[in-house]
Amino acid sequence: MRTVIFDLDGTLADTSADLIAAANACFRGLGVGDMLDPVADALTAFHGGRAMLRLGFSRLGQGGDAEVDAQYPVLLAAYEEGIDRETRLYPGAADAVRDLRAAGYATGICTNKPERLAEILVTRLGVRDLFGSLIGADTLPVRKPDPAPYRLSVERAGGSVERSVLIGDTDTDRKTGIAAGVPVALVTFGPAGAGVADFAPEALVDDFAGLAEVVRRLVG
Repeated sequence: MRTVIFDLDGTLADTSADLIAAANACFRGLGVGDMLDPVADALTAFHGGRAMLRLGFSRLGQGGDAEVDAQYPVLLAAYEEGIDRETRLYPGAADAVRDLRAAGYATGICTNKPERLAEILVTRLGVRDLFGSLIGADTLPVRKPDPAPYRLSVERAGGSVERSVLIGDTDTDRKTGIAAGVPVALVTFGPAGAGVADFAPEALVDDFAGLAEVVRRLVG
């Protein structure tokens, strides 16, 4: 079966504000106040919790791997508490996935968000039933850009890797596609904007209304 696998953060949903809030909760707990800006640092948010913590500590001129590791569980707890305060699906995302499924495509999610948190989020956003698989950062011992999570997401969705495409928003997604030997379409409405063209994906998606045509072109 032809299969479309989606990244979550920055692709299906704008999660940056809630991610930044969770990181700032850590820094407030350390008594230094908010170190990250929800707009200016949105792109860093989509590179994960540890990336946000490293950025905040770098602005303090302190903190190494040990400090980041110590705060990471604090960040995850804060994020779970406020996981959908500001997060919203990008316009047209749910309808685009429904249309793909109606056209006979299998759909799934492959994200570097911890699986449990990803499950909570897509359930609260009301779209869990639109995806036949959900693979997170900790589902396997490896994460994207290793191809194993992607392959598993395709298999669990009921598809075949040879007839699949990855929809994402970062260089990590592009590298995953290269490793898995599949085409990648990157969205231009995330924090990186049209700059994702620099990663040389097989296609760009400017809005979800155009997704179906891109998918047909890449996997038939």
